[in-house]
Amino acid sequence: MADRLVVDGGEPRRVLRVYPWQLSHEIQYGLTKRTEVVGRQFGWFDIPNPARPEETPPMVFGRHWGVGWWHRRMAPRAASELKAQIGEVWFAGDPRFIGVLAAAAARGSKPRRLRFLHQQTGSEGGRRGLADWGAIAEDIERGRRAGVVPVRP
Repeated sequence: MADRLVVDGGEPRRVLRVYPWQLSHEIQYGLTKRTEVVGRQFGWFDIPNPARPEETPPMVFGRHWGVGWWHRRMAPRAASELKAQIGEVWFAGDPRFIGVLAAAAARGSKPRRLRFLHQQTGSEGGRRGLADWGAIAEDIERGRRAGVVPVRP
C-alpha cells in the first residue's frame, strides 16, 4: 500500500462528485503550526478519521489565496459572532487524503465559502502513512477518483 500521496490539481468539484457533504458541529481548528504537518500551513481543521473516529488528522489549507475570511474567524482573538460563523461547517471528503470545507451562511443553510483541503502528514521523517490511518484499498481508490495519487517513497 502507498505511504504518501500527491493531490492532482486540487479540484473541489471532483471531490464533491465522490464524497457527500457532512454537516459537523464543534470541529477543532487553529492557526498555530502543527508539528506533524509537512510543508506550508495557513490554518488547520481536525476532522475525525472515518476508520478511527477518535483520531483527528489535521486538514490544512494548502494555498494561501482566499483564506482571509477563514483566518478572521479562526483567530484566537476573533469576536464570538465571527467564530460562531464557523461553529457549523460542512465537509466533503476523507480527512486522511483530501476534502472540501465550507461554512454555512447561517445555521442550517447551504454550504458556502468553499476551501479545498488536503492531508500533509506524509510518512517522511517518521510521520504516519496511509495504512497507519486505517486506509484500506477501497478508501485509496475512492480518493484516487477525487484526485489523490498515492505514491511509494
